[in-house]
Amino acid sequence: MIGRAVSVMNTGMTRAAKAYFVHLFTALGAVLAMLAMLAAVEENWRVMLLWLVAAFAVDGFDGPLARRYDVKKNAPQIDGVLLDLIIDYLTYVFIPAYALFKSGLLPGWTGWVAIILITYASAVYFADTRMKTKDNSFSGFPGCWNMVVIALFAVQPNFWVTLGLVVALAVAMFSPLKFIHPVRTERWRSVSLPVAIAWTGFAGWAAWVDFHPASWAHLGLASTSFYLLFAGIAQQIVPQRRAGA
Repeated sequence: MIGRAVSVMNTGMTRAAKAYFVHLFTALGAVLAMLAMLAAVEENWRVMLLWLVAAFAVDGFDGPLARRYDVKKNAPQIDGVLLDLIIDYLTYVFIPAYALFKSGLLPGWTGWVAIILITYASAVYFADTRMKTKDNSFSGFPGCWNMVVIALFAVQPNFWVTLGLVVALAVAMFSPLKFIHPVRTERWRSVSLPVAIAWTGFAGWAAWVDFHPASWAHLGLASTSFYLLFAGIAQQIVPQRRAGA
């Protein structure tokens, strides 16, 4: 899909036009966020999560395209980083927090604790200039609450477990723990990128079958989520081998 998009963009378009096209592609995430929010208001969680998975896929494609066509140089009038952050806050934080609150996964006061922690901590984290490490990973949990909520909808653990996970991840946002970027973190990328693609497929299928408890996608979703959550921490523990060593 991304190869086809690049092929089309390479045909008969100036480099500036290609760069602006990337910005327009990124902006599609705002439309997907609105569609997800409309489904969430109607408590149609299956459709909401499908839109969020689609937004996650767009977010996965636009970064490589932005770097390929050097949008900072060729389309500087639009701040791609700011555009991406606005959409990410909607699709990664705001809508998933609302879903967690309204779905009943966290009843009563626990739901209020969760939405306050998630939205407040994420707003501060997204504005932190130290969120990226030298190897293009994230310093602290990067606020990927959409991935957390999708996994919670699939597994549906006890609400105390859910609340504990939310609190732990909110604290982890401001910890020195490293979390990988599946595309930009070079170390283990040959594994991380396929795992992230697999996660997207498992998440989409799990939502498509309305999180049926017998779905095979749940095991795949749990295992890929585990890898993406702990791969960066494992890299901090396991020293990297030097070239020629």
